[in-house]
Amino acid sequence: IIKKSIPGAGACGGMYTANTMASAIEALGMSMPYNSSNPAISNNKEEECIAAGKQMRILIEKDIKPLDIVTRKSLENAIRLVTIMGGSTNAVLHFLAIARAADIDFTLKDFQHISDTTPFIADLKPSGKYLMEDVHRIGGIPAVLKYLLKNGLLHGDCLTVTGKTLAENLESVPDLEEGQDVIMPLDKPIKATGHLRMLYGNLAENGSVAKITGKEGLLFKGTAKVFNSEYDANDAIRGGKVEKGNVVVIRYEGPKGGPGMPEMLKPTAAIMGAGLGKDVALITDGRFSGGTHGFVVGHISPEAQEGGTIALVKDGDTITIDAETNSINVEVSAEELAKRKEAWVEPALKFKKG
Repeated sequence: IIKKSIPGAGACGGMYTANTMASAIEALGMSMPYNSSNPAISNNKEEECIAAGKQMRILIEKDIKPLDIVTRKSLENAIRLVTIMGGSTNAVLHFLAIARAADIDFTLKDFQHISDTTPFIADLKPSGKYLMEDVHRIGGIPAVLKYLLKNGLLHGDCLTVTGKTLAENLESVPDLEEGQDVIMPLDKPIKATGHLRMLYGNLAENGSVAKITGKEGLLFKGTAKVFNSEYDANDAIRGGKVEKGNVVVIRYEGPKGGPGMPEMLKPTAAIMGAGLGKDVALITDGRFSGGTHGFVVGHISPEAQEGGTIALVKDGDTITIDAETNSINVEVSAEELAKRKEAWVEPALKFKKG
């Protein structure tokens, strides 16, 4: 069992957070070609380490700095790849932070625009059947990037750490292997638009992030089952207290309330393990592991600790999540929510230092 579940060194094999960010950083131009898809225990990986040192010297000699590479266009390339690959919701957090550090105006609306104009075509875990080693087998991330570039989905003129543009890097790269079914053709996608959806509504006035591949449907309407911590939710799911038609609400797990916005992998995994993946949704002001799949919405803002609407939800409230209209709402009147807000008392922080 151990040999099958952990076959070797390196990141977990699916399109989880590690492989999402590794491949996206390659598309961004901040890592060497093939860096993200070469297996960890391959000779290629050893050669990459040596090449990276040599390349650092070239970058210093040419005075190429990160801000020469990280631009709005290269960010769009990275998010485009995340979208076609079915990458982790954590990419939203990371790339918003990267954009802010680079002083680039990049918001949830930009993610949504890219998702609306990009098909989801990679049949990779957690929602699909293949792993990153299969991407390597059919040509690696450079072959995927070349396919996207040829079809007009990438900016080829972006500078990369090779000192060349993305298009120049891909000139000699072989095409994707013919007959493979890891990366579907753009005209026969798994989903016509991206899996990342930026949802707004009275439950998320400042936005939220959903990862919906379409396999779990595009609309979920159910009754709230509210928990003030991940641990309480885990106990309830294990105890059989979560039923078909429930929307599990896990709150006070945001950046301030968590603190630190912990990932909700255990409850989502428990829901899938209980066979409720298509019948139960989960929403939270926390975040998710890249391994999470199912009907899930995270990053809900304002968070509960700040008095966001998620703090006002009660057991039995009806919640509607609609990935077609990009909306998330609790069916409670504005007047009733105002009464609940007036009665709400901010709980003490879980930790005062550390």
